[in-house]
Amino acid sequence: MRKFVIVDLETTGHSPTKGDRIIEVGIVVIQDGKITTDYSTFINPGVEIPPFITNLTGIKQTDLSDAPSFDSVATDIVNLFKDGYVVAHNVPFDLGFLNDQLQEVGYKPLTQPVIDTVELSRILLPIAPGYKLGQLAEYLELQHKNPHRAISDAKVTSKLFSYLLDKLNKLPYETLFQLKQLEPLLKSDLNDIFDDLLEEKSFQSLDRDDIEIYRGIAIKKDKPATNNEQTISVSFGELVDGLYNESGMLAKAMEHYELRSGQKEMSETIFDAFQSRKHALIEAETGTGKSLAYLVPAIYESVSNKKRIVISTHLTQLQAQLFEKEIPLIKKLLPFDFTIELLKGKQHYLSLKRFEKELQSLGQDNYDITLTKAILLIWLTETVTGDVEEIQLPSSGKQFFHRLSAETEGGLDVKSPWFTRSFYQKARTKAQKANIVIVNHALMCADIVSDYQLLPSYQQVIIDEAHHLESTAAKHFGLRLDYVSVQSLLNHVGSLEEGEWLKRIAEKYPKAKQRLENSRWNFIWQESKTDTDELFRYLFAYVMDQQTKDVSVNDVGRYQYSWNQDKEMSTKWSAIKEMVSRLSFNLRDLIHFLSVTKEVVNTTELNEDNDELEEIQTVIDRMQMIIDYLEQLFYQNDDTLIKWIEIEAFGAKNSVYLFCEPIDISKILRTNLFDKKASVILTSATLTMRQSFSFIKERLGLQDANIMERKLQSPYSYDKQVQLMIPNDFPSIQYGNQSDFIQATCEAILSLAEITNGRMLVLFTSYDMLKKSYQLLREIMDEEFIIIGQGISSGSRERLKKNFQAFDRAILLGTSSFWEGVDIPGSNLSCLVIVRLPFQPPDHPIYQGKASQLKENGKNPFMELALPNAVIRFKQGFGRLIRSSTDRGIVFVCDERIVKARYGKYFTESIPDVPITYKSTQKLMQKVERWL
Repeated sequence: MRKFVIVDLETTGHSPTKGDRIIEVGIVVIQDGKITTDYSTFINPGVEIPPFITNLTGIKQTDLSDAPSFDSVATDIVNLFKDGYVVAHNVPFDLGFLNDQLQEVGYKPLTQPVIDTVELSRILLPIAPGYKLGQLAEYLELQHKNPHRAISDAKVTSKLFSYLLDKLNKLPYETLFQLKQLEPLLKSDLNDIFDDLLEEKSFQSLDRDDIEIYRGIAIKKDKPATNNEQTISVSFGELVDGLYNESGMLAKAMEHYELRSGQKEMSETIFDAFQSRKHALIEAETGTGKSLAYLVPAIYESVSNKKRIVISTHLTQLQAQLFEKEIPLIKKLLPFDFTIELLKGKQHYLSLKRFEKELQSLGQDNYDITLTKAILLIWLTETVTGDVEEIQLPSSGKQFFHRLSAETEGGLDVKSPWFTRSFYQKARTKAQKANIVIVNHALMCADIVSDYQLLPSYQQVIIDEAHHLESTAAKHFGLRLDYVSVQSLLNHVGSLEEGEWLKRIAEKYPKAKQRLENSRWNFIWQESKTDTDELFRYLFAYVMDQQTKDVSVNDVGRYQYSWNQDKEMSTKWSAIKEMVSRLSFNLRDLIHFLSVTKEVVNTTELNEDNDELEEIQTVIDRMQMIIDYLEQLFYQNDDTLIKWIEIEAFGAKNSVYLFCEPIDISKILRTNLFDKKASVILTSATLTMRQSFSFIKERLGLQDANIMERKLQSPYSYDKQVQLMIPNDFPSIQYGNQSDFIQATCEAILSLAEITNGRMLVLFTSYDMLKKSYQLLREIMDEEFIIIGQGISSGSRERLKKNFQAFDRAILLGTSSFWEGVDIPGSNLSCLVIVRLPFQPPDHPIYQGKASQLKENGKNPFMELALPNAVIRFKQGFGRLIRSSTDRGIVFVCDERIVKARYGKYFTESIPDVPITYKSTQKLMQKVERWL
């Protein structure tokens, strides 16, 4: 049996080359599957410990004053590692530090084989929520008594490592064989371990009945979709009475249940809308429990009348919440069975057919792609959905997945051996037999205008987060083109050089090879790449030239330029159109050569299951789409469309994105959705402005005749739980005085933080202002407060939120996506700062296009568009603070327009009634201290 030496170090910082030193060593030795040694010691580093490290580890300077120096324990440490694997949770860090200090005191560096448990966990635990040691310990229920202490971390790492070895041992032979092929490009030295396991399993039959082996890939078996006949013996009235009463089924099923009158009213309203074949607008304020409220009537209606009902959400986050929380609860509560399935776009599902091909080509893989292949191999033994949202892939692994998604396989032939195993096809089959199908807005919009039916037929739909329907529909009915997507396609196709996709096809079909070699493929392919680069570089320069007049900056720092070709500088714009024409011409030539190649492939008996035919057709379709997009963007004059360019001002000189969207989607939605469906229910916490639905009705194309409207109050006592405060002494920002305003904002944040111990979310409307505020706060605040800035601190929105919750004294600065969908319940958040009222910049291309149309129709763009959008956004931000009946907090609005401007009352009259204080910053702080 092998010897594994698990090590964890605590250090004064991240970099030994910058003078950081080891302060604690923890080592656990495993032999014959058992712990034989554990070793722990403090190390006197001879340097000061930073306060951050003391806060993190609990190790103080006094703990180290009598500790040994590293050179006095180096021999003991080296002896422990003798003839063993070095195992650590992030091997490069621990081994790098150890070797640096060993060499410093005259020892040779450790050169044994290594195993990184971060890498191994990413591969073997593909659906884990995260890969930090604490997250994995919680996920696997491993006891972790003293996080960030070396011996405790080493012991937990040893338990994790034993778990991972055990899981490796249970894998099918085929999966282990495929992993062994990938091993040379991994960080961990697993070759000998794989050899042992393969030898052990080589003469054993597969002992897992949940796994199927097909064409050398181990796949988890799925239960076939069932179509149960369900019956209901209770009326809807009896059902909701029994559910929502104080002593009803919900009260019995949930701890700390609170009766919410709005929840029952919402269920009844939706049921009435279904019965009367009407559409409904329902604003359900925070705390109503709307997910449960719409699921109950939807399920009852579907089962009792054998109708399929679609539920559409904006983000996958809500879909996950429905499946993890609401649906399991309803399954316990309802006295009848039902089925709910999730259906997504093809790009979300893994194509087994594509994956098989990619497994066979190892030549040009980088580390991320190798790691992604290893992750997918394990995931296939666990997933029944094949939905990529289940797993966490490395950054370029996400790009790689696009090549493997069901979208790239075109229309999979029913005769293909992969058809019955296709995750996307299985999801469609399940959706056909389900009572409720949950989708997102993008897929629903795609379905309502698609010739090919993407969703099973339905007549009733509930659209949650409906305030996003307009923008999602506009994006879907518009288009987007960028430099990277065009070049990626050309790079994927490649030239007729060794290792390229087209070369591989040409080698397989001699006639195709001959025709391609006689063509000018290589020349035109290279020309297309050059044309693409030149066009996007010229567009970048063109936007930079316009900076003085028509360029805006969006909330993630991109420059935006809205164009109208009748008004562009004729010489330069003509040059752009000439470049577009040249690129389109060359792409048409490439399509011609590919069509000839496809013809040869189609008439060659060698071809068995049309793999190459599908691949070639997919490439042809994507090239044609680029030509069509260029045509629409640069040659079609259409007053109903907004066209704009975005550039990364400080990025690469071809970092350009082209957009086009319809100005008004109300007619499209009315014709394709509201006029065709029997009942469309639109719900959200933010649909009204000053208690009226008129804005949302006009934007979405809803006509009054057939609509039910309900506004459901929150069950929370906002007047007792929230104080709204506005300072009257902030410098005005209207006259370019931004730096003074930012200074005043940061000083207020500091004062509030000292009263609330951090626990503060600060919402910005501008990324530039967020960045400047972050830098200033870092200067004026002591190290007791952790400042987390969106776009500055690394990680996704969810990761930043978790980091915020992990620290006692933290301040989270957010823009754009942080205004909604971020739930931070309880004492984790006691103060919300809204820096500016969330008006869309007047020079934003979409706003400009819509405003121009409103002016032409004799309407006021500010009152009809800017103000309603800002109010709905403000309501979303306001809703971040109170997430339960026990929450209390301050909403501090730095923008006094909410009080002084004529339109300010539109904001205050659109949120729940709360006490409002408009005084000097000093008096506000005194009130905050008293109230909290």
